[in-house]
Amino acid sequence: MKKLMLSGLLVAVTLVVGVRTASAHHSFAAEFDRNKPVKMEGVVTKVEWTNPHVWIYFNSKDSDGKTVNWGAELGPPHGLQGQGWRRETLKIGDQIVVNGSLAKNGTNRLNASTITLAGTGGRPGQTLDAASSGKEAAKDGK
Repeated sequence: MKKLMLSGLLVAVTLVVGVRTASAHHSFAAEFDRNKPVKMEGVVTKVEWTNPHVWIYFNSKDSDGKTVNWGAELGPPHGLQGQGWRRETLKIGDQIVVNGSLAKNGTNRLNASTITLAGTGGRPGQTLDAASSGKEAAKDGK
């Protein structure tokens, strides 16, 4: 009986931990809008190569010419590596073009679908898939 109770407790704990982990990861549709595609040019200011998503931050000029810092969510590190990315693919100061979908809440965030390494960096002109959940949206920023 004690062994059965211990097994039941172990199953319950496993389920609770699994549910908490799954709920901590958001869906694309909860945060980003496929109907708001965007294409932005900018200069990389920060790269966070961490799970569950890699984030890049870049400065871009708005319509008034003011510099604005944006954050772009990419896929997980292992997904990016499968697309040819490496931790050192993007460096601070690299010029990039980002295609993706804007955040629903109007903040300076987007889910990237592709990133083109512009005139600087180790692979100028190369376009890389961002391995993100929204990659079907806005490949051309249209």
